[in-house]
Order: sequence, then structure tokens, then C-alpha cells
Amino acid sequence: MSHHEVDFNYFSQESLLDAGCFDMRLIIGVVEQTLLDFEKGSIMFPEKIVQIFDEATQNRINCLPATMLDEKICGVKWVSVFPDNPRKYDVQNLSAIFVLSEIERGFPVAVMDGTLASNMRVGAVGAVAAKHLAIKNAETIGFIGAGEQAKMHLLAMKVVRPSLKVCRVTALSAAEEQGFIDQLSPILPDMEFVATNGDIRLAMEGADILVTATGAQAPLLKAEWVKPGAFYSHVGGWEDEYAVAALCDKIVCDDWDTVKHRTQTVSRMYKEGLISDDDVHADLHELVSGDKPGRESDDERIYFDAVGLSFLDVAIALTMFKRAKAAGVGKSLELQHEMIFEHFDIASKVLL
Repeated sequence: MSHHEVDFNYFSQESLLDAGCFDMRLIIGVVEQTLLDFEKGSIMFPEKIVQIFDEATQNRINCLPATMLDEKICGVKWVSVFPDNPRKYDVQNLSAIFVLSEIERGFPVAVMDGTLASNMRVGAVGAVAAKHLAIKNAETIGFIGAGEQAKMHLLAMKVVRPSLKVCRVTALSAAEEQGFIDQLSPILPDMEFVATNGDIRLAMEGADILVTATGAQAPLLKAEWVKPGAFYSHVGGWEDEYAVAALCDKIVCDDWDTVKHRTQTVSRMYKEGLISDDDVHADLHELVSGDKPGRESDDERIYFDAVGLSFLDVAIALTMFKRAKAAGVGKSLELQHEMIFEHFDIASKVLL
């Protein structure tokens, strides 16, 4: 082995699954611990870079970096979100990869699938919020949207609220609703699934937990469907009318300073002067640490909005990397065998 050889580990999505990385309880725990690490200042969290190629569709590719200082690992998620992919091409709307590097010499240690971690993070963050904000005996959950993030939300919510018995789902087509049910019912055999054939009100009205996970850029959820005691997890961009947030007793965000500069419903309300910083009860890490209270009565309507925090993605990727490496899956790939001018035949390879 050359003194200047640089190797890294490569993990496909399939190798991560084979290593047992689709472990929702594990990932929920990672989210909670990482939020505490963020609060104590052991994480570097730069602003993400967003490149939007089409304002109407919001087709975009984002670059999201973060560093786990205690772990001495810097990572970046390169993620594409193309909302029309399922309808136009019958393919997924999100794909991602991670690069992880150690920060002693700065060399890469892993390149890995990021789609599994990204989608699991969305569900796990919603579940951590539900752990603090949903009623303890929640039985009914309703979904607008039947994609990967909706599916992850249901699995994660079931971990923190095992009392859930009924899942109602609405989507753009009956086929999407049935696909959601066909894929999740074998995983959750004790759950009763209800396809609503596009009836949004039927999916949402009276549910203990409401989730909107769509690419919509116009309101779908109405305030009149949100009952006292309901917990609402807002995943997408602009999925509910302003009256929903106005009705709720508490608004909680994954990180309000990040949310208010985006295009979420509460972000729009903030920019229009309809809500202020004082109207936001807490960031999620403050609930996990106990600095602020979560649900304080069974009648509270509570609104949770998350835009995604890159340091959670990187922490999840690092956890998956460790589990996959311990399981002996994946591949070791050579980035370079030696430095450029150490190659014995370098003179024959230089073109001037």
C-alpha cells in the first residue's frame, strides 16, 4: 500500500438496508441526541446552498454541510428534489448522496446513499415533535400525501405513539393511496388503513395527528378540520391555510430562524407581518432538553413545522456508516494510489 494511498468506503442503499440501518427507533434516538449536541454548541451548521431550476415546480438541488465536532467528522448531503418526477416519469422525487470526511487530515471516509437517511430524518423529526406535542393516547392519523416521506412519518409516529390504530390517507390518485396501503400494511398489521379516494376532508377531519407531506404550493388543509387536541406536522412548503396556524395554541419549529426565511406557511405569515418571533413557542431542541414545555393540556392544538436541518442528516449518515461498517457491508474504493507526480509514467500522461 502506497504511503499516499487514499481509500474510502462506499455504501449503496441496499447495503445500508442489509446492515439494519432502517431502524426507526435508532434514528429517532440519534435525532434527539443530536439536537442536544447542537444546543451545547458541538456542531457546525453552515447555511445550505439551494439551486432552484424552476420556480413553478421547485425543481432544485441542495448542498447541505455540517460538522460533528466531537466525532471529528464533516459531512455534506447533496440532494435533489424534483416534485413532478412521480407524475411525469414514474420515478422518485428525491435522491441524495452523502460524503463524510474526517477532520484530522481532511480525507474522505465514506460516500453513501442519502435517500434512505433523508427520508428517515423527515419522519424521525416529526416523531420527536409528536413525542412532546401529540396527545398520549392518539389513535387516528391522517395524511395528505402518500409518498416516501409520508410513509416514513407513519412508521416513526407509530414508534412514539403505539396507540395509533387508524390511518387515513389521501393523494392525487387512488393508485397512490393504494400503493401507500399495500406497502405499509404488512409492516403495520395492527393498523386499519382508509383510502379516501382524494377526499382531503375525510383524511384530515377529527384526526389526532395530521400530516401534510406534499409538493403543494397552495393551501390544502383547512382550519375547520383541526379538532381541539390535534397535533399537526407540516412537512412541505405551503400546505395549509393561514387560519390553521392562527387557530393553534402553540407553534413549534425544528429551527425558527431557519424556517422564517423559507416558503412554508408560517414563513409567509411572518413575511406578511401576521406572526412575529414571539408567536413561536419553541424550537424542537428546547423541548428535547426540557428548556420549554411541550403539550400542557389535552385540548391544545399544536402546529409543528420543519424545513430540515443538515446536521441531523449528517449525524444520521454517520450512524448508518458505523453500523454498516461494523456489519461488513459496502465496498472499499481507492480514490488515489499515490500523489499525482509520484506516478512513474506521469510524463506520458501530461498533455500541454
